[in-house]
Amino acid sequence: MSKAFNVSAFASATERKTVFLAGTYVDGMSLAVFKSRFFGISIIACDKKQKKNLDEMMIVKGSVEGLRKGTLYLQKVIDTIVADIDSTVINGSPNFEFMVPIESAEIFYLYLNKEDGDSLNDRILFFGEKGTIEINTLLKTFESSAKIIGSKNQELLQEYQSFNRKFNSQNLDLMKDFYQAQIDNKSKLADSLKQKIDNLLERRYLYTINFAARNTNENIAPYLALTQVYDANLSLLDSIAVKMTQKVRNSKYGKEFIDFLEKRRKKEN
Repeated sequence: MSKAFNVSAFASATERKTVFLAGTYVDGMSLAVFKSRFFGISIIACDKKQKKNLDEMMIVKGSVEGLRKGTLYLQKVIDTIVADIDSTVINGSPNFEFMVPIESAEIFYLYLNKEDGDSLNDRILFFGEKGTIEINTLLKTFESSAKIIGSKNQELLQEYQSFNRKFNSQNLDLMKDFYQAQIDNKSKLADSLKQKIDNLLERRYLYTINFAARNTNENIAPYLALTQVYDANLSLLDSIAVKMTQKVRNSKYGKEFIDFLEKRRKKEN
């Protein structure tokens, strides 16, 4: 006798009967009812699995206005090397889309091989994270025209970059004046300019540390600490680390930052 598989919990009292199903019998409901309910449960389970998988993905989509032919690459740093993780060929339509798994927010690059022999301004840096990131730009000014939405860390990065551009502009002006003063043998002026350069650098460090400390619930905090102020005083870096949320501490940059601090302590003690 075939082994009984009791699924009567799925059936109403009026549906109770015994039928054969693929060499076994189901006690408690008709074959049609069993199939509809069994496969309905399977579809729901499948939909939940697909949704869970999508929740772990990053979708990068957008367009490059003016681009008719070329190859776009989605890249990120792996073991200190910028590596391709996906690519798409543009042939006619300027639209593109990538879908890749991601564990935590991190820096990615959108690289364009324009097939014109010009490798300048062909890589867009952006902070990727789970969900949909939209990047729209122009072919002629691929990097500088990029508009990026869909990432909280990207918004914070753009805010920080806005400050950094101002700092770089001021620093460049001071450096030009400093070297000209040296050429003209104006030592007092050169010393004064050198002090202004040092003060500006200190302001930049303090701004970066404060900015990271204000945003320790996002992955940009350990990222800025690792890339912009890694040689700052340990106590200042610790002021960022102690405020990071557990989620950020468990992220890619969070783990790298904590590991970096431990190595620095061992080296300096």
